[in-house]
Amino acid sequence: MTSSLLPLPARPTRPATTPHRRPALSLLATEAARAALEAVRALTHWRSQPGQVGQGRTVVLFPGLGTDSLSLWPLRRHLERAGFRALDWGQGVNRGPQGDVDAWLDRLAVSVHERITPADEASLVGWSLGGFYARELAKRLPGCVPHVITIGTPFSGGPEDTHVGWLFRLLNGRRAEEHHRMRDRLAEPPPVPTISLYSRRDGIVSWEACKHTVSWPLARDIEVQASHMGMGWSPEVLQRVTALLAIHRNRHAAQAAA
Repeated sequence: MTSSLLPLPARPTRPATTPHRRPALSLLATEAARAALEAVRALTHWRSQPGQVGQGRTVVLFPGLGTDSLSLWPLRRHLERAGFRALDWGQGVNRGPQGDVDAWLDRLAVSVHERITPADEASLVGWSLGGFYARELAKRLPGCVPHVITIGTPFSGGPEDTHVGWLFRLLNGRRAEEHHRMRDRLAEPPPVPTISLYSRRDGIVSWEACKHTVSWPLARDIEVQASHMGMGWSPEVLQRVTALLAIHRNRHAAQAAA
C-alpha cells in the first residue's frame, strides 16, 4: 500500500472564476427543520420498491464527521433493496483522521480492501467528510475502485467555505505550505469516474466548494435539492445515487464484454 497519488489521464482545462462563500445564515438556521421534513418525505418514498439494478455489486459508504453508519442507513438500506451489496466503512463514528493523515488513510485503505472481500472491486460513496475519504482511497486503490460518488463534500474549498471550518483543520497540516499542498491534493479527483452531488440548499458547506473548479475528463457535478443534514435520506439523493451506480455498472459490463 502506498500513499503516493497516481496521475490522472489528463490535466484540467478550465479554471474556476466564481469565489466560494459560506452558506447564508438563514440556510444554516433551518438545516435541522428542513432535514426533518425530508425525513418525512423519505418515509413515503420508502414504501416504493426500487428497481433491481445492483446485481450484487459492492458499494462502501463513508459517513460524515461526527456520525456513524446510522446516518447513512437509509441510503445503505435503499441500495440493498435495489440489489447492491452495500457496506458501511466499518470504523464506527467518523472522528476525522488520527495522527498523520497519509498514514491514517493508508490504514483505512487496507481496512476497506479487506472489507470488500470476496468482491474484486467496490464503488465508494461518501457524505461530507466521508467523501474526502472516498476520493483519496480511490487514488490508493485504483484497481479496486471503479467509481466514486460524493455527497455534499467541499473538496474544492477551505475553512472560509463552510460553517465547520475545523473540518479542514482535521485534514490539513498546521503549517501554511502543508495546508496549500493538501488543499490542492484534495481538490484533484481520483483517476476513475467521479461524481459530486451538491445542493444550493446546503446550509453547512458552500455548494460551489462541492464542485470541481476545473474540467477533469472523468469528473462530473450534479445538483440535487436537499439540506446538508438530510442528504443521507433525501429521496432525490437516494434515487440519484442508485441510478448513477447502475449506469456505471452497465457501462462497466459493456466494456468487459467488448
